Amino acid sequence: MALYVEGLSKGVPNGGMAQFQEMMRQQLESSMHAELEKLLDTTTGAEREVSKKDFEGFKNLFHRFLQVKGPSVEWIKIQRPPEDSIQPYDKIAARGLPDNVADSLNKLVVVKLNGGLGTSMGCKGPKSLISVRNENTFLDLTVQQIEHLNKTYNTDVPLVLMNSFNTDEDTKKILQKYTHHRVKIHTFNQSRYPRINKESLLPVATSLTMTGQNAEGWYPPGHGDIYASFYNSGLLDELISQGKEYIFVSNIDNLGATVDLHILHHLVSQPNGKRCEFIMEVTDKTRADVKGGTLIQYEGKLRLLEIAQVPKAHVDEFKSVSKFKIFNTNNLWISLAAIKRLQEQKAMDMEIIVNPKTLDGGQNVIQLETAVGAAIKSFDNALGINVPRSRFLPVKTTSDLLLVMSNLYSLEAGSLTMSPKREFPTTPHVKLGSSFTQVQEYLTRFESIPDMLELDHLTVSGDVTFGKNVSLKGTVIIIANHGDRIDIPAGSMLENKIVSGNLRILDH
Repeated sequence: MALYVEGLSKGVPNGGMAQFQEMMRQQLESSMHAELEKLLDTTTGAEREVSKKDFEGFKNLFHRFLQVKGPSVEWIKIQRPPEDSIQPYDKIAARGLPDNVADSLNKLVVVKLNGGLGTSMGCKGPKSLISVRNENTFLDLTVQQIEHLNKTYNTDVPLVLMNSFNTDEDTKKILQKYTHHRVKIHTFNQSRYPRINKESLLPVATSLTMTGQNAEGWYPPGHGDIYASFYNSGLLDELISQGKEYIFVSNIDNLGATVDLHILHHLVSQPNGKRCEFIMEVTDKTRADVKGGTLIQYEGKLRLLEIAQVPKAHVDEFKSVSKFKIFNTNNLWISLAAIKRLQEQKAMDMEIIVNPKTLDGGQNVIQLETAVGAAIKSFDNALGINVPRSRFLPVKTTSDLLLVMSNLYSLEAGSLTMSPKREFPTTPHVKLGSSFTQVQEYLTRFESIPDMLELDHLTVSGDVTFGKNVSLKGTVIIIANHGDRIDIPAGSMLENKIVSGNLRILDH
């Protein structure tokens, strides 16, 4: 971190400043390399080899981190993307589909980012194993979607899961249940990088083990790691040798990220010289998405701009819906051959995200991460497609879970679609309070999921429970004050109502 190095150089005469800073950088880098070697010496065999590969990537990231000076973008150079660089989805879909949809599908691999845990929703283990609809987990729905494609078109679209060391073991155990499904499933692991002490800029881990306090010394370095990990695993080459050309990458908790045949057709039907190597699905920003990354034109290239890269003075401008109208859904279509080329040329360029954390013992650390979409500027003929909001249906909280469990959506072959009975295609705004944060507690508060077909806005705060067959319409606000409890009776219909105080239904 150049700022760290600059802090050490106070009092050095101006002429020697650059030399001093370079010397400090080299010193920090050689200390880091020595510590990494010590860590490698704590194990042998296959684990050592895997960690050695991981550390090569980490060294490269750390080297770049020490060089970075201030914000990675100059605000004045930011331009709106040219009209043709972000295409409306309707224009892509209007071209129709060819007769040989199967030929296009056989060139495709579906990749799901499966490195996250369910801790934010109070669940242990991988997030992908949380039940979201009719006892189906995120992973079940994904397998059902791809199996449906393979059966319908008689194709062989494989599923690839990018696991992390946090999710790999539990995910592999569960994969056995899909043995008889018509989907080939592959996995590979994200890298494991060492967390760095914020003061010394050295690893906090003392060995490569994942036990005791040492477990806190490691982290998976963000989904930008997909390119190197995929390449290093050997799976990339294996899939290319099978005739696969593109991957469709998305977060496993985005239930809207299904294979879109129109986007796929657009990709594979480009003339050879103009082959599009990267498509990012973007969608219109609403007030709820102000922090989402957006596409800009920068130094002649399409580029992803994340809030972490924005100078403080311009954060409000970045959040404005009028200037930056779209955001990245993290649904990406990427050429396998291009990933291989860029990895071999070491030309994959992604900004570093510095993520500060405090460990359980109070120690301040930083983790260096990258984002998969940030590599867009490294690919040729990259394109944004402005897709319908329905392709962005992430489940990050129990408020999101309530929406996807409700009658707002119907489930068919693993895909959720908005019910035709809803008059407006917009999703209601749901905000459940802290009593609903954990999935287990959330489930005990609903005897059945309310009818939400005509709901616009729901806010629930405090100790509130819902009886069977409750119907919510318009704007409903339910607030139980501290010490009070509100039981919404079975069969109630609340339309444009505020319920507060103490409404407790007692059996007698």
